[in-house]
Amino acid sequence: MNTNLSRRHFLRSGSSLIALPFLESLGFRRFASAAKATANPKRLIFMGLGWGLTTETWFPDPKQPGADYEIPKGLEPLARHKADFTVLQGLTHRFVNAGHQGSTFWLTGANQFAVSGKSFHNTISADQVAAEHFGLQTRFTSLQLDCGTYAGNSGHGPGLSLAWDASGKPIAGHKTPVEAFHRLFSGENTSLEKRKALLKRRHSVLDTVLEDAHDLQRGLGKDDTAKLGEYLDGIRDIETRLSKDEQWLEVPRPKAPITEPKPGLAGYQEIKLMYDIMVAALQTDSTRVLGYRQPVDTLLTSLDIKVAPHDMSHYHSTMAEKLDASQRRDTANSELLAGLLDKLKATKETDGSCLLDHTTIAYGTNTRTEHNGDNCPTLLAGHGAGLKMGQNLVLPKGTPLCNAWLSLLKGSGVPVERHGDSTGVLKELLA
Repeated sequence: MNTNLSRRHFLRSGSSLIALPFLESLGFRRFASAAKATANPKRLIFMGLGWGLTTETWFPDPKQPGADYEIPKGLEPLARHKADFTVLQGLTHRFVNAGHQGSTFWLTGANQFAVSGKSFHNTISADQVAAEHFGLQTRFTSLQLDCGTYAGNSGHGPGLSLAWDASGKPIAGHKTPVEAFHRLFSGENTSLEKRKALLKRRHSVLDTVLEDAHDLQRGLGKDDTAKLGEYLDGIRDIETRLSKDEQWLEVPRPKAPITEPKPGLAGYQEIKLMYDIMVAALQTDSTRVLGYRQPVDTLLTSLDIKVAPHDMSHYHSTMAEKLDASQRRDTANSELLAGLLDKLKATKETDGSCLLDHTTIAYGTNTRTEHNGDNCPTLLAGHGAGLKMGQNLVLPKGTPLCNAWLSLLKGSGVPVERHGDSTGVLKELLA
């Protein structure tokens, strides 16, 4: 590939060179190397829940560690896949104590108050760490899916999806199956020449903005310089996305292996369709990293549950209606997850293996039940990361949840030594 250096790769303003380390680390030459990708690449799926689950009937009995445990009521629909998933107990985010933020810090492990003078701070999420590694050879670095309603009704907290970028900024997700389907598989109606011209104009605008921003930087105070730095980071992110778009301009989108979803679905059927789209995205190698911040309010409505989502999370054994709602929610989610595993097993690779052999799913939330942030519900499934499946893994109380993310990332081949507040990999999880 011709690798002549141009201002598309390195932006100049006066005598300074902008974003050279950032752009080098992403490697523009590697964007066009998809043809050299090895067979059966690793894939990762992250699926976050809100409002917790039913502690007493979702977790296996902690007195039955290992493979010889009885499937609890909340996981019964997954019984046929028992050898393909592991439940982890004892994991905690030590900085998270907000009961209404089921996914905001789930994949980051960040301390919200880590930056002096700021009431909110986040860091990069585990899915985006993986995307920086796996996304170089696919059209979409990662694909974010999001609940189609106000996230607060589903107990997720701040954010636009599960994903947070390297600057701790939220990344938006597609809110409906129809939107996600068209993003992946719809062809371009605009001619190639017009799309090239549009990208060129966008690059030109960014160049001008960066030049003006660096002129402005002279004489700014410390706080304003920090704010401008965040702004420049955002501009660099846009420049990187545009440069990747250039590499895929002449590559047609794949034919969709599923039919176009019907609009207007919500709750149970919506989640099922999103799972179908995930499998299609992996099957066509459109991306290798997916995240889905799932709805709760519409799921309850689709199950004809009248209890409000927040009220449901405050169940007690004496509150029959709330407890029943919580347990029915758990069963529905397990049914849907079992269906996803069915599809990943049924989708074959060219060598006869299946997608689940090369995919790992992380499924869970920051919040266990009510406002409790300890013992974060965590289920890992699939065999892509070489982790030990079929286990009820009971870990020491207070084990960092980020140790699970570090184990997952390293097992998938991502070159990372730590993540969030991790203290090391979970040796008990390693196969």
